[in-house]
Amino acid sequence: MAFIVFEGGDGAGKSTQARALLRQMQRSGYPVLLTREPGGTPLGETLRRSLKNRQGTTPLSELFLFLAARAQLVQQVIQPALQQQTSVICDRFTASTVAYQGYGRGLDLLAIDQLNLIASSGLSPDLNILLDLPPQSVFDRKMVGKVTGQGDTFDAAPEDFHQRVREGYLAQVSSEDSGDASRNTSPWLVLDATRPRRELALEIWQRVRPLL
Repeated sequence: MAFIVFEGGDGAGKSTQARALLRQMQRSGYPVLLTREPGGTPLGETLRRSLKNRQGTTPLSELFLFLAARAQLVQQVIQPALQQQTSVICDRFTASTVAYQGYGRGLDLLAIDQLNLIASSGLSPDLNILLDLPPQSVFDRKMVGKVTGQGDTFDAAPEDFHQRVREGYLAQVSSEDSGDASRNTSPWLVLDATRPRRELALEIWQRVRPLL
């Protein structure tokens, strides 16, 4: 049993790799659940639609909406599954809040750490998988989303916002390497998101399987 989280910028391929891992675990006979943030519960999905489609929300309000969705997901979905010995794969978790609302929006990192701890009920992933994508690639992919009508609120952010988000993720990886206990120090697997999907899926499975 394990709690696995996929992290990364918009368009990095998190959902694709999360579904690939889900299928691999199911084929291998492991009880597993796939969920996402924000979402995974009726409240979370309502908040997801609001966060994705409504511009003009202040950074602080945005933060608390994400936290509310997380608190509901942890208590209603993730913790019950883990208690029943079912592994959980989650598309985004606390590291996203640090990267997007902390580094991206410029909110206080210490406050975010404390609020993350409360909203997650102290739950930490057994493994964070970061699909790392250069800011220009993120920007190019989100522009495709706009053209195809799949864009959202975060697609309206400029390229330097995505640069700060990437820096936020890499800073969290560095804090784990340095033993900084001020933030979630769950292990990280950092992968180049420009690599072929099947190659990434294989490396992810090789890292996850021993945890099960």
